[in-house]
Amino acid sequence: MKPFITICWLRRDLRLHDNTALFYSLQSPFPVQVLFLLDKYILSELDVNDARLGFIYTELECIKSLLMQRGSDLMIRFGAPAEVWEKLIDEFNIHEVHVNHDYEPYAVKRDDAVAQILASKGISFYTWKDQVIFEKNEILNRAGNPYTVFTPYSRAWMQKLNEDSLTSYPSEQYLHRLVEGNPEIMPSLRQLGFSPKLISFSPPRVDDGLIRHYAENRNIPSLNATSHLGIHLRFGTISIRQLLIQVKSLSETFLKELIWREFFMQVLWHHPHVVYQSFKRQYDFISWRNREEEFARWKLGETGFPIVDAGMRELNETGFMHNRVRMIVASFLTKHLLIDWRWGEAYFAHRLLDFELSSNNGNWQWVAGSGCDATPYFRIFNPTEQEKKFDRDQQYVRKWVNELGTSAYPKPMVVHKTARLRSLHVYETIHNYHT
Repeated sequence: MKPFITICWLRRDLRLHDNTALFYSLQSPFPVQVLFLLDKYILSELDVNDARLGFIYTELECIKSLLMQRGSDLMIRFGAPAEVWEKLIDEFNIHEVHVNHDYEPYAVKRDDAVAQILASKGISFYTWKDQVIFEKNEILNRAGNPYTVFTPYSRAWMQKLNEDSLTSYPSEQYLHRLVEGNPEIMPSLRQLGFSPKLISFSPPRVDDGLIRHYAENRNIPSLNATSHLGIHLRFGTISIRQLLIQVKSLSETFLKELIWREFFMQVLWHHPHVVYQSFKRQYDFISWRNREEEFARWKLGETGFPIVDAGMRELNETGFMHNRVRMIVASFLTKHLLIDWRWGEAYFAHRLLDFELSSNNGNWQWVAGSGCDATPYFRIFNPTEQEKKFDRDQQYVRKWVNELGTSAYPKPMVVHKTARLRSLHVYETIHNYHT
């Protein structure tokens, strides 16, 4: 009879340190095999040159190397999750499986299906909290309902935070309990049909000085004053617990950004309809203009509004866009051009290296006025005034818009005052009808 093993299935937690599921799997009475599954459904939605795949692959190579130093190896499988698990059950004598929670609708369905397959074979399936400090029903209002406004949620989050919330799971101390085995050949991305764009990524390190000055510098796009930790939080190459321990006394503003991340995650968990619909359903009846040619100019960064164009060009070239500029370009698309926020959200999902479904959706709906705790519909960013306020010397704009000030640069595609009044009329019509 084949010996029993325990499997730790990595997904959005690409690290061997302070990993909850890995920690608990290593407490099992049987040796642990670490697994990563290249999900064909997720991969089918990506471009062949998607740089995020390059990031994931590099992290997997690092994990594989560390495991091999311990006499073990990383098991990598490709395919539909249910089919892969059926094969694994035939191939190994699996005692139990450990994973960390994932809150996105597709992931919830996937995990439910896998849990049923495992249960039918008598295999225990354990899931753990890892990518957030508080999840699901841990932060509720006095009526026992999830919060839909950030400020009271943030207060409740802070009140609940204590040392136990930040307890680490020192999985790295128990790696001697891994399965011993012969190295597996790791399939190349080219073999899987991908040739990702190579982008250099900052390591998941926190600059204390940057965090201390975060509040005063974070809105200036010409400064290197944001943490660039988004992609590391997205794929779990950094522990949220260790990050909180390091930053919570350095900057309340930075801490609140991390709370916003969890707020949007719990919104998605409790209200999964937001993936395709407005949180406030009445905004699904907005009369969007949705002009394809205007959307194309926005995507290319050819709107004639320098800070909007700079942001879109930065995104297209690097996969990153400064946080303040994200709000400006989103407001321009939804309010000035009256293009459905879902169009912009999908484009960001396609381009952003740090794409996180809950945050991307939540922030787009926040700007569009359709989400929970959204900006009032009558708040419309003036891109010219935003540029004067946050890029007074045009250092950021001129970095990305080389032809600024020449005849090659396009004239503004709309007049701010006219576009603002048009937007107010459309939004007021919906607002008045439903109040």
